Amino acid sequence: MTGTLKDWIAGRLDAELAPTALDVVDESHLHAGHAGARPEGETHFRLDVVSAAFEGKSRVERHRLVNGLLDDAFKRGLHALAVRARTPGEAG
Repeated sequence: MTGTLKDWIAGRLDAELAPTALDVVDESHLHAGHAGARPEGETHFRLDVVSAAFEGKSRVERHRLVNGLLDDAFKRGLHALAVRARTPGEAG
């Protein structure tokens, strides 16, 4: 894994989920001094991903899918991930 964690997350989700929309936001600065935060950041992210890969899956299944795809990121220091996972039909 090279480059920023944000770029790696976006690339991984793009490659695996072929999203129609993807927003990856590093919110680490909002958690400075909290558990899991590091001075260099890249510990807390918010995702909004729209993908047909979520069709027929429950909210829990969608989150498990995303978390599984990002397992290497958690091993690299990702501490918290807020996920909004929608199908194209749900995104409107």
